[in-house]
Amino acid sequence: MSAILVTGAAGFIGAHVVQALVARGDRVIGIDRFDPYYDPALKHARVAALTQGARVVTADFADEDALAAALAGEAIDRVVHLGAQPGVRYSIERPLAYARANLVGHLTVLDWARHRGVAHLVYASSSSVYGGNRALPFAVADRVDHPVSLYAATKKADELMSESYAHLYRLPQTGLRFFTVYGPWGRPDMAPWLFTDAILAGRPIAVFNQGRMQRDFTYIDDIVAGVVAALDRPPRDDGAAKPGGSVAPHAIYNLGNNRAEPLGKLIDLIEAACGRPAVRDYQPMQPGDVEATYADIADAARDLGFAPRVDLADGVPRFVDWFRGYRAGGAAGILG
Repeated sequence: MSAILVTGAAGFIGAHVVQALVARGDRVIGIDRFDPYYDPALKHARVAALTQGARVVTADFADEDALAAALAGEAIDRVVHLGAQPGVRYSIERPLAYARANLVGHLTVLDWARHRGVAHLVYASSSSVYGGNRALPFAVADRVDHPVSLYAATKKADELMSESYAHLYRLPQTGLRFFTVYGPWGRPDMAPWLFTDAILAGRPIAVFNQGRMQRDFTYIDDIVAGVVAALDRPPRDDGAAKPGGSVAPHAIYNLGNNRAEPLGKLIDLIEAACGRPAVRDYQPMQPGDVEATYADIADAARDLGFAPRVDLADGVPRFVDWFRGYRAGGAAGILG
């Protein structure tokens, strides 16, 4: 039985995708190098929370020899490439980490997939590619030539490399631009975790751009549904233009909640779920950040049946409940 490869399998989205695929009966091989960008203990805890049948091996997908060794003898027909160096702000501090993981790593996975003749490669892009675009909502057809962070530049570069491999080698690919994903087992460098942790501890929270921020917050279950739907629907090599403009077998979609929510609403909901007020420390905009994100999901709705179901008012309490359990040592499995 052929397997699906998931890179970044110990990451936030990766672990949820592995669990969803295993739950529906797929054979999955996950790889992750457990990078210390944030505490690897959280990554190991995610893997430990996966149900029996999920296999995750330690490997660096940016190292072609290590990748080949980790997957030697495995029959893999599809790939979900989610592994990357995340974080807009960290890319300003450690740019070379992004060159290796996001540029060399993406190319290494592409070339491995090309030589192995995989049927479809789904990869993670980001809403960050839209840069300072002020036309809302962000549509896949928008120009994305002016990134405001190196992280965004690497994700745009990944899309371009994927287009070249789709054109040259007819490797079917789907790129997914994720919009501010949150939920149980989330990342500790993102606002829901940072705010919840600080509010419960009575510490101030840093609110950037004086609070004048909007984000298309997208619950993890909706993102996973979009990833799996994309995996099951490879773009055709029929010469027709795909979302993103390619006439090769390469499509790009936004996966978001299709609404721009004020940052203040997120804080209000976390306060309510925590049962205590936040101490808000208003600060100026950070370098590399953008004021608003908002996904046009019409293409994904039409082609993938993508329809986000979890509103921020429902998702935030779920995250806070999980966070309390995780900190108390009793968090549930990946799918709750």
